[in-house]
Amino acid sequence: MTGASDSVRVVVIWVPDFPVLACGTRDGAPVAVVHRGAVVACSASARAAGVRRRMRLRAAQARCPELRVVERDLAAEVRMFEQVVHRVEAEVVPRLEVIRPGLIAAPARGAARYWGGEAQLSVRLADTVTALGLPARVGIADSTFAAALAARRGDGVIVPVDGNAAFLAPYPVGVLGVPGLADLLKQLGIRTVGDFARLPAGRVAERLGTEGVGAHRVACGGQARPVSVRTAAQDHTVRRLFEVPEQQTDAIVFVAVALADELHERLAAAGVVCARVEAVVGTADGRTLTRIFRHEGRLSSRAVAERVRGVLAAWSERGLLDAGGTEPGIRRLALRPDGISPDTGSQGAFDGERDTPVEVERAAARVQAVLGHRAVTRIIEVGGRGPGDRIRLVPVGDVPDDGPGAAGGPWPGRLPAPHPAAVYPVRRPARLTGTDGTPVGVAGRLELSAEPAFLAVDGRRRAGVNGWAGPWPVLEQWWTRDSGRRIARMQVTTDDGHAWLLLVDRGRWWVEAHYG
Repeated sequence: MTGASDSVRVVVIWVPDFPVLACGTRDGAPVAVVHRGAVVACSASARAAGVRRRMRLRAAQARCPELRVVERDLAAEVRMFEQVVHRVEAEVVPRLEVIRPGLIAAPARGAARYWGGEAQLSVRLADTVTALGLPARVGIADSTFAAALAARRGDGVIVPVDGNAAFLAPYPVGVLGVPGLADLLKQLGIRTVGDFARLPAGRVAERLGTEGVGAHRVACGGQARPVSVRTAAQDHTVRRLFEVPEQQTDAIVFVAVALADELHERLAAAGVVCARVEAVVGTADGRTLTRIFRHEGRLSSRAVAERVRGVLAAWSERGLLDAGGTEPGIRRLALRPDGISPDTGSQGAFDGERDTPVEVERAAARVQAVLGHRAVTRIIEVGGRGPGDRIRLVPVGDVPDDGPGAAGGPWPGRLPAPHPAAVYPVRRPARLTGTDGTPVGVAGRLELSAEPAFLAVDGRRRAGVNGWAGPWPVLEQWWTRDSGRRIARMQVTTDDGHAWLLLVDRGRWWVEAHYG
């Protein structure tokens, strides 16, 4: 096991609630930034009302009815945070890594010597960011993970050398960022990082696989990945030279997709993966601009290209891409992998589940490069009452914002098993009538106005009803005037051998799903 003494000192700069600040909200009102129906960041006043990250939007609105909801704009966050990155690079540390907008990591040892110590470096970094009108917290430790936790604990927290394990020990296992593993450890009675670190490394490898080994290494104070195996002879950088300086961002992004495909193929052929990707842009006047992105084998080619697009837009707004001469534009583009480590492959988890096959991921990445990042998606289970609310489509290559626990409850009014065989993405109109042909209604006390006799589904012939169950009420967001919804669901079988899930909303019947 590699200990903390083998790692390099790392400093992390964290701008709290940066997605909230990026959307232009600084008046102290309760605000939630959402993405795909879940909260990714919220203001301090929203947290005081009970709103939390990864919380479903409906639950957040229930806890804070006056919550202002803003859809996340990742490109805007990248552009705004580029100002912070440029200032930190120019004034404090010349080389750093952008983990995500709002979070920066950099080697601390050389910078600390230059500024007179780690405490002085921490103060210098915090002052540099706050000069831009943004809050900042700084943490220093033997690993990026521990330094990030130190920054979240409070400004200026410095973990002693070789002190990662002791610093992390009191934290719950959930901070390791592996929800499935955390749930399993809790079932085994292991609730803190210190308890997990005390387990024998060999037993962890036997029972918990590669993912568990990485989390155990972090719990012991080391890095999540093994030491880099990159040497000067193993240069996997991919480059493209433009004969005529390119000025169109879309054309550069298209080239970035092709370069990312080539980069992934080179890494796969060498049997390695990278933790970061550095984008290198050469301008027509001979200047070189660089930016480093977190990768860890999770970004598709399109996702890499989209990050390149965001940085190019930020540089363009600041005038960094304008050569100021007769040939403005970009002369060359390169993607250089950083933090190379052996590809340990995909291993079945403890409960028998397996990751997406590598061949499928590569094929999906190629389709995404042509049709867009959201052209190929996978299904993850989330919380909800209706069958259509309990799944979410996530682009292949993206890490879902919500962990598996988001599918838990309670969800009053949740439809029980058996689950439908087909859920329609768009509800289909239906007509449920009695024996005399009058529409069947549902009263406030869930009483049917007539016994169902016939069901006509849009696109199908009318069939006789030979059985039904329900109706079951669902009352959502009753505390709001505009977003409140009162519906009822029924299960209906017809004499042509079909079973349907019906929904009545404002007196109209709809088919939500089909049982077979």
